[in-house]
Amino acid sequence: MFRKLGGSAPGRWLFSRIICFRAPYFGSISPRIEALEPGRCVVRLRQRRRIQNHIGTVHAIAMCNAAELAGGMATEVTIPASMRWIPKGMSVRYRKKALGVLTATARIEAIADAATAQDLHAIVEVRDRADEIVFDADITMWVTPR
Repeated sequence: MFRKLGGSAPGRWLFSRIICFRAPYFGSISPRIEALEPGRCVVRLRQRRRIQNHIGTVHAIAMCNAAELAGGMATEVTIPASMRWIPKGMSVRYRKKALGVLTATARIEAIADAATAQDLHAIVEVRDRADEIVFDADITMWVTPR
């Protein structure tokens, strides 16, 4: 579906809304999926009052939400259709105050054996407009045959 819709800004907006309809909690950050291909997903979110904390920066959990969305989408398009996944754990680091438009980029390696249950790691970096890392995460995905 992203190949069909992702070529234009309105198409990426629509695709992102469809994903948020399917997984409603992601809608809380109003994400925009900017790129999606095997091994990689890019999600953008804008700072707005509803995702700010008490010091006026993007809330840590909003960045966790963006990281999980990017990591999950990257996993979905990377693993074979004969497999399924679920997040098993996530370790995060808050590295700098997060302000403005943020971009979460997830990368995940291709699966080694489609017949065996295994952990995959989605590595996510969230960067600000100055291209500085404000947050990073390692999300362990439990991948199993269907």
